[in-house]
Amino acid sequence: MILPIIAYGDPVLRKRAKEIEPGTIDVKTLSENMFETMYAASGVGLAAPQIGQSIRMFVVDGEPLNEDEADEDIDQELVGFKKVFINPEIIEEAGEDWGFEEGCLSIPGIRGEVMRPEIVVVRYFDVDWVEHEEEYEGMAARIIQHEYDHLDGKLFTDYLPTLRRQLIKKKLADITKGKTDAEYRMKFPK
Repeated sequence: MILPIIAYGDPVLRKRAKEIEPGTIDVKTLSENMFETMYAASGVGLAAPQIGQSIRMFVVDGEPLNEDEADEDIDQELVGFKKVFINPEIIEEAGEDWGFEEGCLSIPGIRGEVMRPEIVVVRYFDVDWVEHEEEYEGMAARIIQHEYDHLDGKLFTDYLPTLRRQLIKKKLADITKGKTDAEYRMKFPK
């Protein structure tokens, strides 16, 4: 089921999400709905707060980023990088910070360069409640860090320089009011 994506300005995007207790929700069905919603919006990651659920869960699929690449340019970190992260915990960030222009499904039409460490180690549960601890680099690490931020009530715009934030203030206010041309269903603050 394709769910509406919560727009910038909704308080759920600024809350620290709660841990999920095993057996309290159907994480398999929820993750399927989240993947369907993410694909319908052409995203590569989606956190539960972005569908209005303040719980510590996100889905990722970085493979679409490789679709139009020549064989030699395929990012191997993104091959098979389709996962569900439940109650994730970033236990280490390492390497050089590197910049990349990020966007967010909750903030359509706005992008900005964000600096993030190149390596991340994350501990999480999958939909069968099996615990994993894995290391990711590059774009895969960035996608995880971006979605993980959502679980702590942070948005990529928080990392932008003050001047850049001032320049996009009106656009952010417009999104909150429902003035956007997103090509997917959104839910706006009341």
